[in-house]
Amino acid sequence: MIFGKPLLAAEQIQEKVADLAAAISRDYAGKEILAVGILKGSFMFFADLIRLINVPTSVDFILATSYIKTGSSGKVTVHYDVREQIAGKHVLLIDDIIDTGVSLDAIREGILAQHPASLKLCVLLDKQERRVVNVPVDYVGFTIPNQFVVGYGLDYENHYRNMPYIAIFTKKK
Repeated sequence: MIFGKPLLAAEQIQEKVADLAAAISRDYAGKEILAVGILKGSFMFFADLIRLINVPTSVDFILATSYIKTGSSGKVTVHYDVREQIAGKHVLLIDDIIDTGVSLDAIREGILAQHPASLKLCVLLDKQERRVVNVPVDYVGFTIPNQFVVGYGLDYENHYRNMPYIAIFTKKK
């Protein structure tokens, strides 16, 4: 049985997504964005965010994994990479959460190697206590404590992604 203490309500999340979209739209005024979502966790945040960005936006995705159960393996595996040309484009990399920074840094380095005009990072959740790699994140929704969370795209063994809120995950037998 799974128990979870609510951390962020659906309404709080949607308000923050709107704030982030407004900031991104201001910063990219007069430019076109290539928004790249990191799957699977970012899919809800990504969809909600890009719907509210009011500058021309194209989309692509990366499917990468580094988690085993509730912890990072420390190894990043890219299963599906960006298909769009990156060179010369303004890229906005969007992820659900940054904790150790290992995965996001590896993906960031891969995009930088393709010579974008610019690269900015946007995450919904920042778990700063777990950081082992300093990754420059431009847009952060919420800073959260060092607890495993599920919901709004985040999962435990590919479950709980469909919850509209974010909860602290606790597994009880």
